[in-house]
Amino acid sequence: MKVIVEDTVNQYETLFLTEDKGNFFRYTMMKPFEKMWQMMGVPLKAKEENGYDVLMATQMMGSLGLNETTRLKEGVASLKEINALEIAEKTLDECLTYIENDGLKIKAETLRLGMYIADSNSLSSLNDYCGFGGIPGFIYTTILPNDYNTPRIPSLIAHEFHHNVRLSYFDWKYGDITVGEYIIIEGLAESFAKEMYGEEWIGSWVKLEEDDLNYSIDVFKEALDIKGFAEVSSYLYGDTFAKEKGYTPVGLSDCAGYAVGYKAVQDYMKKHNISIMEATLLEEKEILQSCGLF
Repeated sequence: MKVIVEDTVNQYETLFLTEDKGNFFRYTMMKPFEKMWQMMGVPLKAKEENGYDVLMATQMMGSLGLNETTRLKEGVASLKEINALEIAEKTLDECLTYIENDGLKIKAETLRLGMYIADSNSLSSLNDYCGFGGIPGFIYTTILPNDYNTPRIPSLIAHEFHHNVRLSYFDWKYGDITVGEYIIIEGLAESFAKEMYGEEWIGSWVKLEEDDLNYSIDVFKEALDIKGFAEVSSYLYGDTFAKEKGYTPVGLSDCAGYAVGYKAVQDYMKKHNISIMEATLLEEKEILQSCGLF
């Protein structure tokens, strides 16, 4: 498999010198991800002025707007300082070697990763980093490097990488996915990150205080079969996110679904003494029914 880490440092530096920053971002920086955007229903350029396209979509995913030149330059300088793109390439090589040793693969000819500057105003609750790996062949990461997230870059990439693997073997049922199915997908991904780089470096999104985690598990017991994008999102991401998006809060802390899903997968793997690669090929319902939480 061919691995490509986009040289976003150079791309941003060119963008700073470009008059039409919007079109440079669309047709140079996002063009390599056009297939991903098409599958998500996002055009590179909207038909109407200020319409929904990659400029808006990337900001909704936590990327810093192109008009924030000073903050963008600071972010790019940080990417260079920590050698973020080299870390990304090394991480992808390690993850590929790991799954290939177990006979698994990503069903795409090329695996392409981009790393973009995060808007700390949008991603403060996630420690200024996040990612998307829901379409095999593509990983989109957003980060504003800091002392917390920099050592966790490999784990973030491993998490999104695992989505690429999992969804190479199972179809993504967008709009029809249940709460239970979604939390297992996320739990598997973070379990892979733990396997690759250690529990110390997994995301804060799977960490809840014990009392909160137990309470959240009780809430999820009654919600595993719920469907609908807004409904599922409220359970997965918690009340803060739900209120921001105008969804109905369900009484959960931030990213509670990630924490419950991670707990479910970890408990299942320990109970049945299986590896993360074996768990990757299991149906979500098998893990939900046999993990012992629900």
